[in-house]
Amino acid sequence: MSVLSELNALFDNMNLPVETGIFSGVPPDEYIVITPLADIFENYADNLPQCETQEARISLFSKNSYTKRKNQIVKALLSGDFTITSRLYIGYGD
Repeated sequence: MSVLSELNALFDNMNLPVETGIFSGVPPDEYIVITPLADIFENYADNLPQCETQEARISLFSKNSYTKRKNQIVKALLSGDFTITSRLYIGYGD
């Protein structure tokens, strides 16, 4: 299973609308955009990859206070055996 499909399932269970790359259509008050970043072959044996690491950026957009939802997402990701490498506040948009 790909990280994209796993994340879509996770956010679907949280009743969060999700899109890949950019939200199409009229965005709701709160939604997620997943941006796939990399598929990395980390370990090799006999010149063949033994493990694949998939990376994605998860962006939360909310017209409300995002803190509670952010904490729910972090908890769900960690419970789902995802690795979180960083969390950034990008800024406020209109």
